[in-house]
Amino acid sequence: MGKTIDVMSLYPKDMNIYGDSGNVLTIRRRLELYGYEPVIHQYNQGDDWPDHVDLILGGGGQDSGQGKIIDDFFRRADLIRGLAFHGTPMLMICGMYQLFGEYFETAEGSRLEGIGVIGAYTVGRNVRMIGNLVEHSDDFGDIIGYENHSGQTFLRESTTPLGTVDVEGRGNNGKDYTEGARVFNVIGTYMHGSLLPKNPLIADFLIRNAVERRYGALNDGRLATDDQTPEQAAELDRIDTVAEQARKVAAARPR
Repeated sequence: MGKTIDVMSLYPKDMNIYGDSGNVLTIRRRLELYGYEPVIHQYNQGDDWPDHVDLILGGGGQDSGQGKIIDDFFRRADLIRGLAFHGTPMLMICGMYQLFGEYFETAEGSRLEGIGVIGAYTVGRNVRMIGNLVEHSDDFGDIIGYENHSGQTFLRESTTPLGTVDVEGRGNNGKDYTEGARVFNVIGTYMHGSLLPKNPLIADFLIRNAVERRYGALNDGRLATDDQTPEQAAELDRIDTVAEQARKVAAARPR
């Protein structure tokens, strides 16, 4: 049996309306093809927290979905903050990205507190930012996805964006040309798609940090284990080729 990696899908019942479960499928499949044994934990409100978590994925949801999970989310806030601060890799999409910030203020003026992992706050607006999006990142190259949000997120001065966009009316708030945020090994972003199938560099960033935190530095920096078979290596190459083709198609689509 290969080395186990425990992956948590956070609130998939209420925070998965844009197909963000595809991120979980991508992480699981890439782990398998690298020769690891992924264990997927689906955590919903009221569930027991698993004994071990190496990587956490959270998806998007409506304001009503955020309201459903918020009590349980704050019950787990100290635990999640501790994992984040100690380097557990996490990918938080849209609604979960907002809740990882300081607060979300709706267009009507009500305020939903976040857990403060990411130095950012969100203000609701009546105009949505929606459409295909290509952003630029020094670490991940061009990131390809689809944004759909009315909340405008503003990063604190000390917070690093995930990437930058080329024109106004897109990204975190449509004004400062930033999109997403990074802190520790946590990534927050408005990019759906699902994001990870078309952006394997981000998937492997999450996997690498999960593996190294649990098992130590990788031999020669290679993610593949000694258990990886030639067939698995070939399938991983095929998936990456398909991802590159999909990236080109998606990047050429109109807004």
